[in-house]
Amino acid sequence: MAQRRAARKADELQAGLPEAEAAEVPAPRIEERDNASAMLRALDLLSEVARSEVALSVPDLCARLPLPKPTVHRLCQKLEAENYLVREPDGRRFAIGPRFLRMGFDMLRNTVSSERRSILEALVEVAGETCNFVTRAGSEAIYLDRVEASWPLRMHLDVGSRVPMHCTASGKLFLATMRPSQRRRIIETLHLKAHTPNTLTSVAALESELERIAADGYSMDEQEFLEGLVAIAVPVKDAKGGVVAAVACHGPLPRFTLDKALTLVPHLKDAARKLGRTLPE
Repeated sequence: MAQRRAARKADELQAGLPEAEAAEVPAPRIEERDNASAMLRALDLLSEVARSEVALSVPDLCARLPLPKPTVHRLCQKLEAENYLVREPDGRRFAIGPRFLRMGFDMLRNTVSSERRSILEALVEVAGETCNFVTRAGSEAIYLDRVEASWPLRMHLDVGSRVPMHCTASGKLFLATMRPSQRRRIIETLHLKAHTPNTLTSVAALESELERIAADGYSMDEQEFLEGLVAIAVPVKDAKGGVVAAVACHGPLPRFTLDKALTLVPHLKDAARKLGRTLPE
């Protein structure tokens, strides 16, 4: 009993509480400590899955985490049941699920939003058209932020709107900058629906377009998602050089032509560099 009191006192003093105050703080129960430990293990596991460019199996996670296989297996089952993880079609590997993606989306959307908006506003002044800050969630692109142009004729897509990857400038950009194995897995899940006569609906045509995008460093939507709408996008990279978002500009024909869109590439890339510096490391 005396040893427990001494250990508790040492823990409380180490936490920075004055001795008199520490004596009044009840020691955490074993159940609470176990729950906190399980939560931290779950967060560590989610971090590993989020950091990986490929889905991970239980043995993969055991190699990366100092946890026994039964614990990893149990955590994966619980996180899958709560939609923080999803199981790949092979049934053995796990990827980030919709609930965890939503958390990441909310965090990125609310991080330094005023600075991000000022960058987009400056870009709109140059482009004269609506500009967007876009990221990926699963097999869709999501609008995290946008600044509208002042034209009466423009397309309205609210923050949080999801658009297909195979026929939008930002979506194709994300596909083009993925590792080949990851891109193949994503394309296999896509329904290459024809939204307009210009939509690429075959894997071969889409792959050819993605190769061009990877070589050029920018992506175009030539009336592939909506007839009469042209868009262009460039990647936004984090401190490690990974593509985590895109900055895009779109407008209607004949006001916003392909030639005009291409003149904006240097301005888009400059805005992308500035946006990249606002991202949390």
